[in-house]
Amino acid sequence: MKSSSFIKIAALTATAALILAGTTACGRGGGAEASGNTIVMAISTLNNPFFVELRDGAQAAADEAGVQLDIVDAQNDSATQANQLATAAASGADAVIVNPVDSDAASSAVEALITAGIPVIGVDRTVNGVDLASLVASDNVAGGRQAADELAKAMGETGSIIHLQGVSGTSASRERGAGFEEGLKAYPNITVVATQTANFDRAAALDVTTNLLQANPGVTGIFAENDEMALGAIQALGAQAGTDVSVVGFDARPTGSQQLRQARSSRPSPSSRPNSASSPSNPLSRRSTATRSRRPSRSRSSPSPRRMSATSPSE
Repeated sequence: MKSSSFIKIAALTATAALILAGTTACGRGGGAEASGNTIVMAISTLNNPFFVELRDGAQAAADEAGVQLDIVDAQNDSATQANQLATAAASGADAVIVNPVDSDAASSAVEALITAGIPVIGVDRTVNGVDLASLVASDNVAGGRQAADELAKAMGETGSIIHLQGVSGTSASRERGAGFEEGLKAYPNITVVATQTANFDRAAALDVTTNLLQANPGVTGIFAENDEMALGAIQALGAQAGTDVSVVGFDARPTGSQQLRQARSSRPSPSSRPNSASSPSNPLSRRSTATRSRRPSRSRSSPSPRRMSATSPSE
């Protein structure tokens, strides 16, 4: 596996969760290859390319493991996801893999699953207030700190920044933002002039960035909490991306990294420009393990960060 391949990492994430699911399901009536074993995967939204890749990796892992995988899409609606999780409990799923729309809102439905003896594995985002069987996720705080370092370096450690946040209520957005803010403390000459959610969405980021740039014309850096928002920001910036304004995203998906790097192709040589465009990578952790803390993708010549993979606490 090429560690820089986001698709491979997504598949690894799904495989890790499915292996644990198969193991726990075994204790509820058969091995992972036993007839009738069903795992429900509840995804926050399939409008995000990251989760599409996660779904595809999970399906491939399920096929290999010989289990049935039922995938449901909440379309970023917490109430819809709660109903989907309740249906999973009523249908007698052997295990559930959940990528929560909202880390708090999912707690009640997930607690009901656990009470019913159905193991629940979190993916990419945690569920607050419950004891998950395992969590496969990024070390988002470390990734946020790395993003701050990458952006500060690209900006020459001085200037003003726009911070584009992900979906409110998700642990991923909260932790990436916290890590980024913590990292920026080392750079007193950098100021965050605007912070606004763009919901991990490219189109939303285009609109939000356009408006924030009009209100803050002197901005020299943008941090986006995923690559989709970084790409939206680059669209809004046009020729300014990577020349006047450095952009750092988070995920380093192959497509995202490639498009972020394309911002440099039309730029002057490094000697004639101060800034660049980029996305972070982080270490493995255990228990609620960190699947690669995703790196900031830069449209500079330095390597783009990547997400790390995780092991389950049962190891």
